[in-house]
Amino acid sequence: MAETGFYAAHIFVCLNERPADHPRGCCLAKGSAALRDYMKSAVKAAGVPSARVNIAGCLERCELGPVMVIYPDDVWYHYKTEADIDEIIQTHLLGGGRVERLMLAPSQKRLTEAQAAAE
Repeated sequence: MAETGFYAAHIFVCLNERPADHPRGCCLAKGSAALRDYMKSAVKAAGVPSARVNIAGCLERCELGPVMVIYPDDVWYHYKTEADIDEIIQTHLLGGGRVERLMLAPSQKRLTEAQAAAE
């Protein structure tokens, strides 16, 4: 990744928590805390230059969670597993590409059939 500011990549991982019966759900209930911890360690272990993994409050994409957004690229991902995170690190953060199967469209409100089937 080309460095464009203080960090070449700033990764915001939603850890918002809603009540268990909330109709939108929440990223925390979908495992985002453990996956964020894994991502933080994996980014460091992979030697991603100048990257910061931060906790975010609600990113307003609860139904799609867990979600993250990577700036300055403004790329949103839905992810479920450590393998998904490894792929994002290798393809996006180190390779400069995109993990199309995990990307969220700007106006997307629901998971696609392929995204939902991967759960």
